[in-house]
Amino acid sequence: MRTTVTLDADVEQLLREAMQRGRKSFKEALNEAVRRGLRGTEGDRDPAFVVNARPMRLRPGIDPAEVRDLDDELELEEFLRKTRAFDTRQ
Repeated sequence: MRTTVTLDADVEQLLREAMQRGRKSFKEALNEAVRRGLRGTEGDRDPAFVVNARPMRLRPGIDPAEVRDLDDELELEEFLRKTRAFDTRQ
């Protein structure tokens, strides 16, 4: 299709830069830019991030934060036990 287009100065400059970078003709660079621009409006978005939550099935009265704190304490105790054992070998 043939048509006449009036480009703003900044658009013309961007198009000429694209021509030089890609070693393309004016027609090729313009068609590519229009395609990219039109496709970008049609769902070029990243897919939505979805978390599939599952029930924790904790017994009534058990606080997940307390379970996490207990896990941290146990991990710290294990770390200290290992580092003390390492220190006594030296």
